[in-house]
Amino acid sequence: MNQNETPLFTGLLEHAKKNPIQFHIPGHKKGTGIDPEFREFIGNNALSIDLINIGPLDDLHHPHGIIQKAQKLAAEAFGADHTFFSVQGTSGAIMTMIMSVCKPGDKIIVPRNVHKSIMSAIIFSGATPIFIHPVIDKNLGISHGITTDAVRKALKAHPDAKGLLVINPTYFGIAANLKEIVDIAHSYNVPVLVDEAHGVHIHFHEDLPMSAMQAGADMAATSVHKLGGSMTQSSILNVKEGLISAKHVQTIISMLTTTSTSYILLASLDCARRQLATRGKELIDKAIRLAESTRKQINEIPYLYCAGKEILGTKATYDYDPTKLIISVKDLGMTGYEAEIWLRENYNIEVELSDLYNILCIITIGDTERETEILVKALRDLSESRRSSSKETKAIEVHVPAIPRLALSPRDAFYAETEVVPIEESIGRISAEFIMVYPPGIPILIPGEIITKENIDYAKENLEVGLPVQGPEDESLNHLRVIKEFSPIK
Repeated sequence: MNQNETPLFTGLLEHAKKNPIQFHIPGHKKGTGIDPEFREFIGNNALSIDLINIGPLDDLHHPHGIIQKAQKLAAEAFGADHTFFSVQGTSGAIMTMIMSVCKPGDKIIVPRNVHKSIMSAIIFSGATPIFIHPVIDKNLGISHGITTDAVRKALKAHPDAKGLLVINPTYFGIAANLKEIVDIAHSYNVPVLVDEAHGVHIHFHEDLPMSAMQAGADMAATSVHKLGGSMTQSSILNVKEGLISAKHVQTIISMLTTTSTSYILLASLDCARRQLATRGKELIDKAIRLAESTRKQINEIPYLYCAGKEILGTKATYDYDPTKLIISVKDLGMTGYEAEIWLRENYNIEVELSDLYNILCIITIGDTERETEILVKALRDLSESRRSSSKETKAIEVHVPAIPRLALSPRDAFYAETEVVPIEESIGRISAEFIMVYPPGIPILIPGEIITKENIDYAKENLEVGLPVQGPEDESLNHLRVIKEFSPIK
């Protein structure tokens, strides 16, 4: 196939040029009915292709024309047998993966440091999660991936699992030995589902970790919008036939997808695929060089540390994506959130995320030396201002709480009879809510887990420093919803 083609985007442009009289939605009718200020900002070009699934433009729920061709081009580019476009983000693609292999009561093996969309899919499907504990980096205070040893152990104990889910790479860019994990799972005839939200670019450069399709995984939910140049909320789901039926996947993704699909998002996927397939290596190569140069400069700044190749070599750190800059600020005696605020207020810099110990900055094909030079200058000033302040700088000690014990399936806990209790009285009870810091959206507690003081204290610590703790109905975390306990009848 010709990867220079963009059948979906080109088809939209040709339709817009005909300027048909529209008696269909959207109601703004090429922008004439939209708020004038918004129209002036967005522009007539974008509004002219904000269309709906009329005959000439194909239908994402039953593709047979320009969408079908665009998806086939994407499948070829990513080495998949089938590719499905998602306008529900990667969360929608992840839910499709899990619900394609699991029904109520089925087991699925997952790392505990999963995104909330995975836990939501487990609740929707009624599956029972078999958790693999990820390896914790006690220097950085972050979770890495799962090891091949842990996968072997989990599959030996649960050979009847309907799927194994792997995060590759993690939010912080760390990759497992995915090829070996896939081989182990396939020896049990268990399909491998990959959360590849942060790895769309890795398929297109040999110096980056192996992609899901290269490793022979059965499905991969991949965020094109995060690092691949498409518009926010647009992602893809790649599928290899064999253990997975692409027709069944089409049924599930259609059930989870709006019937009013955004053609602007779909067109951006089509064009991002073209750019990655035809110029990806060249553009990503530039991003890698820029990131490595920036990492070297950051590591020359006193009290800052930007992780690099030296963290590799363990079973949990098989490979990494150098375009992710994990910058530890704990030796400055400040939290990552405080550093995020300082960079915003003093240099108008926005980082990808912050936690108690780090900030994460990502370098993509859209960055230049201009931006990274400002980042390095800002970090130098941050280090200098902290060291010259009258307050003594004391390094922060890294600590990460133990993973709670699952006492009830997430679905049973979610639908159980519940009550709200003061947070102090929730210790030892079963949680009916999620508690997570977003980003990255990895739960501290999920429905069905036994609440511990250690996890509540950790959640409060994040809340007190200003990090975005989400999930509980009571955002102040003074109360928590738990599974109701009934007294025995005497």
